[in-house]
Amino acid sequence: MELTLLGTGAPAGLPRPDCPCAACAVALGPDARAATALLLDGVLLLDLTPGAAFAAARAGRSLTGVRQALLSHPHDGPAVKVPAGVPQPGRVPDGQELTLLTGHRVRAVAMDAPGTGYAVTGPEGQRLLYLPPGGAPAGLEEPAESYDMLLADVVGRPDALAKLRAVGAVGPTTDVVAVHLDHDVPPGPELGRRLAAAGARAVPDGVTLAVGVYEDVPDVPRRTLVLGGARSGKSVEAERRLEAFPDVLYVATGGSRNGDTEWSARVSAHRERRPGSWRTVETCDLVPLLAEEGPPVLVDCLSLWLTDAMDSVGAWDDAVWAERGEKALRERVRELTEAVRSSRRTVVAVSNEVGSGIVPSTASGRRYRDELGRLNAGFAGECEQVLLVVAGQALVLRG
Repeated sequence: MELTLLGTGAPAGLPRPDCPCAACAVALGPDARAATALLLDGVLLLDLTPGAAFAAARAGRSLTGVRQALLSHPHDGPAVKVPAGVPQPGRVPDGQELTLLTGHRVRAVAMDAPGTGYAVTGPEGQRLLYLPPGGAPAGLEEPAESYDMLLADVVGRPDALAKLRAVGAVGPTTDVVAVHLDHDVPPGPELGRRLAAAGARAVPDGVTLAVGVYEDVPDVPRRTLVLGGARSGKSVEAERRLEAFPDVLYVATGGSRNGDTEWSARVSAHRERRPGSWRTVETCDLVPLLAEEGPPVLVDCLSLWLTDAMDSVGAWDDAVWAERGEKALRERVRELTEAVRSSRRTVVAVSNEVGSGIVPSTASGRRYRDELGRLNAGFAGECEQVLLVVAGQALVLRG
């Protein structure tokens, strides 16, 4: 089954008309995207958008052979003119199946938002799932057979990808292509980096893909360290890397701190931001968790883990530190880094980068700064990818 993407952008396109934002300002050339529309084997058109006929011509295709045109989401704005020879577009009721004379079978998938998803099976058995913007399948059953290709709003609804992974509809060989791309993410390398972290990719408008043919998509890093200063956006970046995966274990190392209202507000903000399917555990006992088999783990954060470790070895007492504390802390850090090295789970960890600011005025502050620098360096050495977040922008240091 051959798929031509006549457009890969949001319904308003990218750049959006008259939008002054930075993302729209640089969405030029190959980064410019028309509203998403798909042409399958030249006979099935999914979503009729303005300029579809011209987009097909630019891609070396024609719409004259289209036998069925289907809409996936409500269209805002003026009516789109149907090109000559193209059937009037319609919508298949949820749960029903349409069979074309060409041998293609199309099943309408109910969504949790306005719109209809389409599961298409080609004449030779290749399977494709196309989801409308802002939607995720409703009422998924498990286990499900994996699709060869998924085209979905990966940036806007990463939880849809997580749900499909949870039931097996998206597997290791599924080619996940992001469509309905809007100005939420800057185009170019940043878009590619964020999608790669979710096991997905983006392609320019006009590209033709073979459904069922293996594509060399970058593997999702199994171990990632996200560094950054206070309020840099490091936790958001770490959470974003796992929001397209189900059953994530969120490990909070800071505890509850009864009576500290500011800390409670921080914890609440983090909880509200996390997907509802994630499970949270409050602990600093990371080594056993990393040794277990299980879903991805997000540790937030290593700097609070270090505080707890230094408390436990008496690091704030100079005499204890010199006699046995420093050696005990080195052993704790060694155990943690070895656990990361041998862990079979996907691990994303957050830590503060404190070595670039003002030198602390106290000996204990300098000790903590130095030990955190050593911990970060040791942990980073066991990770396939290391990121530094500055002002909400993630800089790739490794991977």
